[in-house]
Amino acid sequence: MNNPDRREQTDFHYRLHATDGAARHGEVVTPRGVIRTPAFMPVGTAGTVKGMYPEQVRDLGADILLGNTYHLMLRPGAERVARLGGLHELMRWPHPILTDSGGFQVMSLAGLRKMSEKGVTFRSHIDGAYHELTPERSIEIQGLLGADIQMQLDECVRLPASKDEISRALQLSLRWAERSKKAFEAQPKERALFGIVQGGDDAELRIESARGLIDIDFPGYSIGGLAVGEPQAVMLAMLEVVTPILPVDKPRYLMGVGTPDDMIESVARGVDMFDCVMPTRAGRHAQAFTRFGKINLKNARHADDPRPLDAESDCPAARDYSRAYLHHLVRCEEMLGSMLLTWVNLAYYQSLMAGIRAAIAQGRFEAFKAEVKEGWARGDIPAR
Repeated sequence: MNNPDRREQTDFHYRLHATDGAARHGEVVTPRGVIRTPAFMPVGTAGTVKGMYPEQVRDLGADILLGNTYHLMLRPGAERVARLGGLHELMRWPHPILTDSGGFQVMSLAGLRKMSEKGVTFRSHIDGAYHELTPERSIEIQGLLGADIQMQLDECVRLPASKDEISRALQLSLRWAERSKKAFEAQPKERALFGIVQGGDDAELRIESARGLIDIDFPGYSIGGLAVGEPQAVMLAMLEVVTPILPVDKPRYLMGVGTPDDMIESVARGVDMFDCVMPTRAGRHAQAFTRFGKINLKNARHADDPRPLDAESDCPAARDYSRAYLHHLVRCEEMLGSMLLTWVNLAYYQSLMAGIRAAIAQGRFEAFKAEVKEGWARGDIPAR
């Protein structure tokens, strides 16, 4: 007899709980845990969320982290990670991990790269050594890392680009999607592989890419090649084209996005998952994300201000430390300043996601979005 609970235990799947317009609230179910959506995934590029302990990240509400295939394949190496028990064991994160394919970093970081139908040959930005990344090798690396959600290898074209160039990369990415899926068949069934919708800023090509990936059939779909310098209006227009085509019963992941405003507007257009280095990178550069908008702790106006960043925040870094102290740490380039502001930022991002989920469940997403934006527009409250 089939065990009716077995699917709950072993199979990757998506459960849609509520909608409000195009906004969706649900869960991505994996054997390592449930990912509440909409979800923001902190970026753990090289096996660490910079400036944070894993337990802190979890306590803020993160259900999943992102690891970077390109960086991890170079250091410490995928085979070494596998020998050490996999990425979950190595970084002490027993919850879900998503890895990208490495393709974007190859295009943006690696030196002297050469594209072909087979894959891409590149020289490491670390030591100049040559490497080859094919769809099969990318999937092999992600498998060695033990990622719960993996990405197909694709080619991401920088915008602006001609329609011919975008189309060429799209067709190559579709062929690589098929090869990635075939390579992925050797991995445990509880893991999932996402296809990546490309097509640049061309609606016709975005539709072509989405439909091609749906024909190949993936457990989830990523939307790539956006938030790479184009205006927000272009990104949102592409989402309005793509998300209505994607299956309702599978998660949608917008790669590399973004700002709080990008995320809340993308949720309004049907996106479920996000990742971005912005909150951690901003924390290392004296920028704090709050319900009052972004605050620059380098500014001299904070030097004598005893107030915290947000007295009503649940995050101790935002609630218990004075602006004067944070300003002092930043000006002295003390490590603790970066750590505290990273904590503030990740807390705000997770709080925003929790608020979005609750608002969708209550059928008041548009009202919540308006309230959040009103707070940003009001800005930081000056000292008296």
